[in-house]
Amino acid sequence: MRRRRRVIVGLLAALGVLAVAAAVFWFVFVPHWRPGLDDGERFGIDVSAHQDRIDWDLVAGDDIEFAYIKASEGQGWVDDWFVANWDGAARAGIERGAYHFFTLCAPGEAQARNFLRVAPPDDDALPPAIDLELSGNCSERPPADEVAHQVQAFVDLVEEAWGRDLLFYVRPDWESLYPVRDGLDRDLWDFRFLRRPTDERWRVWQVNIFADVDGIDGDVDLDVMRPG
Repeated sequence: MRRRRRVIVGLLAALGVLAVAAAVFWFVFVPHWRPGLDDGERFGIDVSAHQDRIDWDLVAGDDIEFAYIKASEGQGWVDDWFVANWDGAARAGIERGAYHFFTLCAPGEAQARNFLRVAPPDDDALPPAIDLELSGNCSERPPADEVAHQVQAFVDLVEEAWGRDLLFYVRPDWESLYPVRDGLDRDLWDFRFLRRPTDERWRVWQVNIFADVDGIDGDVDLDVMRPG
């Protein structure tokens, strides 16, 4: 009986150690870890209204050199903090780019017009980006050929207006239902949690979605950009 009790106590102690180690990894290491940078690479963030008010001077002081800022979603929604974030990043000397969350519930042309109203062409900005993911999207799941047509309509209008190629952010959930990566001749904004992308087309790497950055209350997405 005593031996059995000692075994149980030992197992509980080991589980306790593992739990503490896991907590340290998740709540201390993950938010603060940043990968080593190769030549020409730099750190950045991507933000939306979820971050609420941002102190961009503090962000810049935390070695953040660029930001992708959510401008719009669907055919009528505009991020409430876009203008404040766009202007604040510029004042802090942070290079900025605008992105649009593409919804499955609105025509691509209407979404493009919404984005361009909010984020008109700007030669000093980073290339505009399109965010393709099912998480947070509407419940409709149109046929793949129809989705491809609507995405292309958005891309054509925005690229014509900006005179530049779009940056494509494609999450695995979107890719599994609406494949776009194969044959895509655009730069990628690739999500790989704490691991470098394996697809050599990446221009921006989303490293972490739980990062801690000065000037922002709560989690924020940490990115790395390499020279284009």
